[in-house]
This record gives sequence, C-alpha cells and structure tokens, in this order.
Amino acid sequence: MSEKFEVILCVVNSGYSEIVMSAARDCGAKGGTVINARGTAKEETEKLFNISIHPEKEIVMILVPVTIKDTILHAIYKTAGFSSEAQGIAFSMPVDDVIGIGKTTNLK
Repeated sequence: MSEKFEVILCVVNSGYSEIVMSAARDCGAKGGTVINARGTAKEETEKLFNISIHPEKEIVMILVPVTIKDTILHAIYKTAGFSSEAQGIAFSMPVDDVIGIGKTTNLK
C-alpha cells in the first residue's frame, strides 16, 4: 500500500512563512521548507490590481498526503491569502515518487 503525496507551494511576503506553517500544521502537516525569494512583478501590476507589491518573498514547500491537501490549502487561504498582509498565493502539484519519509513509494 503506497500513500500518494502532493507538494503545496505558497509564496508569501517575507516574514509570513511561519503563519503558513502554523496553519498547515494545525491541519496535519508535519513540516516544510522555506526558501527566500524575490518577486519580479512590475509597477503596472500594482496599479492594475491596486495592491502594494513587496519584492522580498518566502516560498513555503510542504509535502503532504493527498488526503489532507485541500484542508491545508483552505487553511492557508484563510490565514495568509492574497487579501491578507502576507499576500499569499498557494497551489499544489502531484508528486510521483517520494523517498526519505518512511517507506519508499512508487519507485520503478
């Protein structure tokens, strides 16, 4: 029996990654990885959407079982979504193979 996983990626303004991780942990995530990044949106985007863009970003990567992915995404949206100060954007992608967490799954 192999468990299926997805990776959740959430891009937030710098300093807000712990809010994302707290929401994810409350829904069953075990941990994540934070990567420092820089946004590249242009000034026209700020005017078009009437938002303030902070160039310093953090990307939070969280590997989760597919069974709790939707719950975690919803929690992230509520606490660190685009309309919050974190201005978070989150999405998930399927993961084919996983090693290093318990048993190896789906390796050919």
